[in-house]
Amino acid sequence: MTRRRIAAGVLGAAMTAAMLVPGQAQAAAGRATAACSMTLGTVTVQGDHKFQTLTATSPVTASPPHVGPKGLFPVDLVRLTTSVGWEPDPPAGMAKSGYVRISNDLYRFRYVIDMYIGEIDPDSYQQTKVGGGWIHQRYVERSTNHTYALDGDVITRWTVEGSAWRYRTTYSGFSSVKTMTLLSQTATYDTFLANTRGGALYTIRIPFSGKPVVKKVRTSTWQTFETLVAEKCGVQSTLLLGIDKDTRRGYLYAVSHANGTATVIKGLGRVGDQLAAPEDKVYFRYYPGSPEAGALLYGE
Repeated sequence: MTRRRIAAGVLGAAMTAAMLVPGQAQAAAGRATAACSMTLGTVTVQGDHKFQTLTATSPVTASPPHVGPKGLFPVDLVRLTTSVGWEPDPPAGMAKSGYVRISNDLYRFRYVIDMYIGEIDPDSYQQTKVGGGWIHQRYVERSTNHTYALDGDVITRWTVEGSAWRYRTTYSGFSSVKTMTLLSQTATYDTFLANTRGGALYTIRIPFSGKPVVKKVRTSTWQTFETLVAEKCGVQSTLLLGIDKDTRRGYLYAVSHANGTATVIKGLGRVGDQLAAPEDKVYFRYYPGSPEAGALLYGE
């Protein structure tokens, strides 16, 4: 596996993008300000990481994409990725970590950017196999202490403690779901926002004890998106990105605290002419992962 150097200028821009966390935004969905931003991450066909900041201005603005590090993963073999968190790695590093599905196996990865020299520390790169048999899953995501996967009509949840995956729990009845995004993380439940092939939009609350609670948010028009990415906006609202890979376009929405069909969703507009590049493979939320960052989602 190759690990190429990332230029200091590119790193600095990526670091700046990483630190743009949703800030002093008003809670109402229709009042998103420039402070509400998300950093969209991408794994490219070449196995690179790419980062771009999207901001809820009028019109929506997007920073130039910054690529790096390069060659993290095998060429054209990444199928899925979770969100990627970053946090300080003293004395002068920035660590990034997450999970990727490479071919039919799931791996945990971690690497550190040395901020003194603006390069990935080659000795820091870790890629640890979690398990095989990841063939039909079409979505995977991690939350605070759990990891989730969607396979067929089944959502599976594991409790993750260090390198141990325990207490596997399954929930059936989700065959119509096209994709999902993590919407809320609390001490008692995680919630996902999911679109269906028929165009509906639902919240799926998965309590840590009990059955999922599903609420319809919208009945139609959401079927075009292959990817949904949610970011915290203010205290309890959400900045939502939908990506249509067929047209290579992305659309940004301001979403109020989810409450079934009473949820307010305001379209903020298209992100440029074409957000998705031909070399893009999969997308992810890029967020500050340290507990003190206050980046836990609370959209429902």
